Amino acid sequence: MTELLTAAQMRVIEQAAIASGEVTGLELMERAGQGVVEAVFEEWPELRAGGRRAVALCGPGNNGGDGFVVARLLKGLNWEVEVYLYGDPERMPQDARVNYERWRGMGEVRDFSDLTNPPSSFGFALVVDALFGIGLSRPIDPPVDAVFPEGDLRGAPGLAKVVSIDVPSGLCADSGTDLGGRAVLADLTVTFHRLKVGHTIGAGPSLCSRLVVKDIGLEPRRIMRLDGIGESGWILYPPGAVPVGHTPKCRLLTKAGGLGKHSPAHKYSHGHALIISGPSGRGGAARLAARGTLRIGAGAVTVGCPPDAIPENAARLDAVMLRGVADGAALTRVLADRRINALCLGPGLGTGRRQAGLAAAALDGLRATVLDADALTLLSRDATLFAALHEACVLTPHGGEFARLFPDIAERLGTPATKGPAFSKVDATREAAARAGCVVLYKGPDTVIADPSGRAAVNSANYDHAAPWLATAGSGDVLAGFIAGLMARGFQPFDAACTGAWLHVECARSFGPGLIAEDLPEELPKVFRALGV
Repeated sequence: MTELLTAAQMRVIEQAAIASGEVTGLELMERAGQGVVEAVFEEWPELRAGGRRAVALCGPGNNGGDGFVVARLLKGLNWEVEVYLYGDPERMPQDARVNYERWRGMGEVRDFSDLTNPPSSFGFALVVDALFGIGLSRPIDPPVDAVFPEGDLRGAPGLAKVVSIDVPSGLCADSGTDLGGRAVLADLTVTFHRLKVGHTIGAGPSLCSRLVVKDIGLEPRRIMRLDGIGESGWILYPPGAVPVGHTPKCRLLTKAGGLGKHSPAHKYSHGHALIISGPSGRGGAARLAARGTLRIGAGAVTVGCPPDAIPENAARLDAVMLRGVADGAALTRVLADRRINALCLGPGLGTGRRQAGLAAAALDGLRATVLDADALTLLSRDATLFAALHEACVLTPHGGEFARLFPDIAERLGTPATKGPAFSKVDATREAAARAGCVVLYKGPDTVIADPSGRAAVNSANYDHAAPWLATAGSGDVLAGFIAGLMARGFQPFDAACTGAWLHVECARSFGPGLIAEDLPEELPKVFRALGV
């Protein structure tokens, strides 16, 4: 897996490299500026010819220093460059001040207040946003906002392209929060060494637009050596979802014997999952989950449903077995079969008294259990059920369900931030997992998975990894089935949730437009073949 970094972690990594003597701050700043110029030409090859006009908007910190390097490099390539400084040059950090002085030997530095109109109105081809980087902890001031009116500088033909250095100014790098609602809308964002948390969640993807990670020569193993940046402090990002520069092979696929079946074996050696269905006429969601469970590799799958729903389910299922499960007592009897090692509860279940009894029996069975949809509503209504959650459970709420389960955490997450680091979806999911005592998968295009220890993963279906086709009825039911099937195979809950979420997106991307939920399980064999499974 690939680590996401917080702003503080990135600063520690840079400072340790500088302190070791292997690189200077000025060298890192030069490499960053060069990386930005390379990324601009890679994104817009037509700009390589030079002879264009650019404006560099530089802030008072090291982000501004990067901007001065970009301005100098562009001028050396026969660009006409104007530079505006926001802040007092006397208070700039030493390395940024050096690059400020280097630019002054080449051209004028104007005060930011002189830039009263949007840069696009001056006929620039490129705007370099080097105002505020990953260290921003407050909303940007209105004068900055006035230069970047919403919608003015992105997407329209003929307008200047905006490249932001590290993050669009105004974006909290730790949370993906637009501090004060005034962040820059970039066409391209160039960051260094590793992705930051805020690039992948919240408003980050929409503000960054396109995201490129450039290497500036910091050793990857340094992350493991630094005090205070151990594994528990990492936010892990499934590599298939990383938009730039990583292979799509998911290491989690090798856990618990991987997903490929091996000999000698029989079906029960690959797990037996039980999917609890709702009443007649509401069984479609459970059937979707069951199909996902079977396709992802569970050796046997049974749908447990009210006896009068057996004919309906039998007409739609072949390889999936059926069992009459009328109530909680019946489920307890079914769970006497110890071969059943994973449960999925919630899709199309219903939220009445009988269903609450089923949920209680499922939790009393102490099996690996996915709780989705209606099961989450039952948990939100019944403190006794919530208290029965155990470490082998995975909760899979979307935003509304999360708010019902954890209203105070959701309220904090939804409160507009006035300073950073802002409370993030990662923070919220970690708190929820600690409270529930089990894994929580908080769904969305920026899905976050966390366990009670604080370990967390982000599966961000954004940038080149976007899968908008997943916004279709039943896709969440299939995801629940994927996770249940992986746990039946022996994956631990956190690993099953991470891998299931990643494969869910991979199936959608593989199928493409026109996707419906029924297509997701059927796309898995193609995805597995591409992975060499």
